[in-house]
Amino acid sequence: MFDYNTTRSSLLYSEYGRNIQNMVKFIKTLESKDERNKHAQAVIDLMGFLNPHLRDVADFKHKLWDHLFIIADFDLDVDSPYPIPSKESLDTKPNRVPYPSNRIRYKHYGKTVELMIERAKQITDEPERKSNMVASIANFMKMSYVTWNKDSVSDESIINDLKTLSNGELVLDENVNLNKVEVRATPNKARQNNNFKQRNNNNNNNRNSNNKNNNRNTGKSRY
Repeated sequence: MFDYNTTRSSLLYSEYGRNIQNMVKFIKTLESKDERNKHAQAVIDLMGFLNPHLRDVADFKHKLWDHLFIIADFDLDVDSPYPIPSKESLDTKPNRVPYPSNRIRYKHYGKTVELMIERAKQITDEPERKSNMVASIANFMKMSYVTWNKDSVSDESIINDLKTLSNGELVLDENVNLNKVEVRATPNKARQNNNFKQRNNNNNNNRNSNNKNNNRNTGKSRY
């Protein structure tokens, strides 16, 4: 007597709605291929109209035709302008992406610093170039440290960390001066400072307004 969703077939694409799914079922019942092609094109146009955001997707027409065949359970004899997908292609799993398992000794410096250090250690025939590269690595390490830590860092600490990461092969002079890096406030801290300034401005405005009202109320009338 009643038609409940629980008794209906599964809705494959909720963004198209059940009416599109019913239309595709109707197309499969048509005997003439010309009629099937005509109705399939009309359904494709309607699917694109219902989902205009797909127009920003590359090959959105191709995606609509793929969805049409998926809704039809790959059992639809129509002329498609694109290769017809297979049911097996949906079950194909993507290749496993290897996750880096290398241990990073100092995470605030990152893996890139370690790679740069290994590259600098390989330079043996150009002392000046190696010295410049080591200095650049140290400056980059200082910038990375300040980025991920609230406090500043001394040049001596950076030099010691560089020596540790390179197993003592890259050493800077202790009297070297690295580039000055400013400690920036964290977003929360900056937001707190802005809120504090805003409250002070509001308090000053309220105080000035109250003073004006008091002066107006205490003033003597000229009449």
